[in-house]
Amino acid sequence: MKDVLEFISQKRLEFSQLPFFSFLKDPNIPVLEKLACAPSLAPFSMGFGELNKYVLRDETSDDPIQKIINKHTYEDDHHWLWYLEDLQNLGMNHSVSFTQSLRFLWSEETRAARQVIYELYRLTAKATPIQRLIVVEAVEATGNEFFEVMAPISYQHRSEIGSNMLFFGHVHLSVETGHATGTQDLENIIQNIHLSEEECQEAFELVETVFKVFSDFLDSMLSYAQKSKNVRVLQAV
Repeated sequence: MKDVLEFISQKRLEFSQLPFFSFLKDPNIPVLEKLACAPSLAPFSMGFGELNKYVLRDETSDDPIQKIINKHTYEDDHHWLWYLEDLQNLGMNHSVSFTQSLRFLWSEETRAARQVIYELYRLTAKATPIQRLIVVEAVEATGNEFFEVMAPISYQHRSEIGSNMLFFGHVHLSVETGHATGTQDLENIIQNIHLSEEECQEAFELVETVFKVFSDFLDSMLSYAQKSKNVRVLQAV
């Protein structure tokens, strides 16, 4: 399993070079323009909680790896509440019709966000506990990279506007460690998991897939933010 963790680290390094992160780090781009990507996360942020509750979690299992995953899901299943509060603080909670909301949530602009959830369901619904753990580790690596870059931006937003950010800020970063959480000495436990050659190859493929869909997701977020230019009300598309 150590080889798989090293592969995740390698993919994370590649992930960190995406244009979206260059956009976020550009000091010449206003903070609100960077945070304008927030609405495009909606299908992912809301769907991720359900993924943890109803797919990754299995309280009927006695498998020790599944028990590790179960503990982790209780940390990740409620972050959508922070997301909704941040949308409120960003002034994005304007009234729109129900049909306008549905058009936006299933629009081309949010397709990549939906695709991440669909793919994570596909990868984990019938997976073994070890395969699920590998997916969780890959997802956590992308999340930690994202929030390490986003948290300073949210802090700058608080300094300029006065509102505190939870989902995009240091509160979220503090629980996005880059690994599954809730189990002591987890990294050593994971490293000591033995995988056959076939299982190892399957693990590499899982990691590749996770990073691919998240890379596409971030590309779409960049496109959304650049089109927005400033924080906007959700509109029908």
